[in-house]
Amino acid sequence: MAEKQSFSMRVKQEAQERISSRRHCVLAELAGLIILSETEFGDGKLKIFFENPCCAKKCFTLLKKTFNIDLAVCVIRHSGRGQKMRYAIGITGRENVREVLEALKLEPGDKTVNELLLYKSCCKRAFIRGCFLAAGSVTDPSKSYHLEIVTGDEEMAAQLCRAVDTFSESGEQAARYILRKRSSVKDCYVMYLKEGNHISDFLNVIETYRSLMEMENVRVNKEIANSLNRAQNCEMANMVKTISAGLDQCEDIELIASKIGLESLSGELYDVARLRLQYPDMPLRELGEMLNPPTGKSGVNHRLRKIKRIAQELRNDL
Repeated sequence: MAEKQSFSMRVKQEAQERISSRRHCVLAELAGLIILSETEFGDGKLKIFFENPCCAKKCFTLLKKTFNIDLAVCVIRHSGRGQKMRYAIGITGRENVREVLEALKLEPGDKTVNELLLYKSCCKRAFIRGCFLAAGSVTDPSKSYHLEIVTGDEEMAAQLCRAVDTFSESGEQAARYILRKRSSVKDCYVMYLKEGNHISDFLNVIETYRSLMEMENVRVNKEIANSLNRAQNCEMANMVKTISAGLDQCEDIELIASKIGLESLSGELYDVARLRLQYPDMPLRELGEMLNPPTGKSGVNHRLRKIKRIAQELRNDL
């Protein structure tokens, strides 16, 4: 049986299917894909390496659509246990490589994307989508909220944060980045989002609407569950508060009964005291309904406060 795709992979699959019809958006997405992928420049050659087939397929499609050049594609199978396959796209010919690099305004060694490619809002969307495809991941929203894009350079992480925050309707800073120390490989800078609403906005920005709906359904279900838990906790707290207050009131009444007798109380206080002893955990509203004539919650509370003052005076006389 085929293994179920992770939420992150489903988002990438949808992002891979999204092909812009505008050349400037395609260039921005290609720039994001390539700048965050491993590249190898040779004599009139450019190789781009991917670990995800969605990225490789998207890069191949965009290059072919935009430049109509011959591309070499190969799968690199690593020997050894647990090693994943890598996918390489090769561009050969000095003119072809030059055409691609000039269009993307990239030079070997560049760490960021040229801001001229990100002039329009639609281009920023495409750029962010390309970056996520190349180096992004998002956790299953049913477990936690976390989205990140790994970059090799602080300037690139900052550029990515600025692009993402462009779409913040509230104007707040949603995207942040940190330095992640790694022992076996080079340290990296990671742009991340930690709030569910920020991740939903991100999915909307990169136009992965199926994934957005999936996440929103999970968020609604979690919010309903949280609301029920809060209601139950509140109800339990109120119940404990009612029982605790009832026990304190019974203690006051028992003190009065042992010292001066309940008969010493006025009629309305006597009726409340008798009922409270009989029903120590009953809410005040229900207690008032049992009186003759019935009394509201505030009336019952007023009488119990009088009883409390009498009990306090008796304690002071001890």
